[in-house]
Amino acid sequence: MVKTFDELREAVKKSPKVKVAVAAAEDMDVVNVSSQCPELADFIFIGDGKKIEALFKEAGKKINGDIVDLSDHAQAAAKAVEMVKSGKAQNLMKGLLHSGIFLKAILNKETGLNKGRLISQISVFEKPDGFQLLTDCAMNIKPELDEKKQIIENAVELARALGVETPRVAVLAAVEVVNPEMQATVDAAMLTVMAQRGQIKNCVVDGPLAFDNAVDLDAAKHKGIGGPVAGKADILVVPNLEVGNMLSKSLVFWSKKKVAAAMMGVGLPIIFTSRSESVENKILTVALASYLALNVQ
Repeated sequence: MVKTFDELREAVKKSPKVKVAVAAAEDMDVVNVSSQCPELADFIFIGDGKKIEALFKEAGKKINGDIVDLSDHAQAAAKAVEMVKSGKAQNLMKGLLHSGIFLKAILNKETGLNKGRLISQISVFEKPDGFQLLTDCAMNIKPELDEKKQIIENAVELARALGVETPRVAVLAAVEVVNPEMQATVDAAMLTVMAQRGQIKNCVVDGPLAFDNAVDLDAAKHKGIGGPVAGKADILVVPNLEVGNMLSKSLVFWSKKKVAAAMMGVGLPIIFTSRSESVENKILTVALASYLALNVQ
């Protein structure tokens, strides 16, 4: 079980090194990330070869991987996906291209990677006793009940890969009681019952819970909320993307929390971070993706 980002990086360093195919690698952040974490992964730079070489020269860094010269972004994304499918790379990374182009290559029914599962994003933070998973912050705009079920299942798969055998899942809402006027509370209650009946496996689900009593035991006790999840949640499931995105970015930019991001549901790790993410957090995402490549089937 790994409980901190330092432990995660050490676990990856001791494991066989994976290869990362970077789509549209003509990006200074890609240069900096790949140059600062050679112990975490090897990189294949797919993109405009001359621009990639110029960026490494500008940064004063040695090119530490193969370059595949493809200046068209759609072709670069398709090539990166192809390399992963063929086993030439184990991870896929988004470089300097639009998210839509990147995802189109991944989701292509004939040549892509999706296996018919819902794809969801998970932000991973440290907490005193392990990792805190927050989902979905980037992919599913307004998930319905079954989509929330799949979002939970994806997060549970990640939590178990990190060593949490039976993760505690808090389904968040603004209040802790079911209010028919607030769909998030209704969904949370239904997901709780679904887990109790075995429709969601390998975890304990409770909701609706507000953020404070999901993560803070004293706050939960103050409101008289008990149970195995309140104040001790490993996974936080937000009602919609807007809540997840703002909460995740608040933790990063206001609270200065380190974060790694995971994309689950594709069948392999994808390094897909915000353009405004720091190089340090992008490196943590590489570490997480490398770890998952070795620990998730």
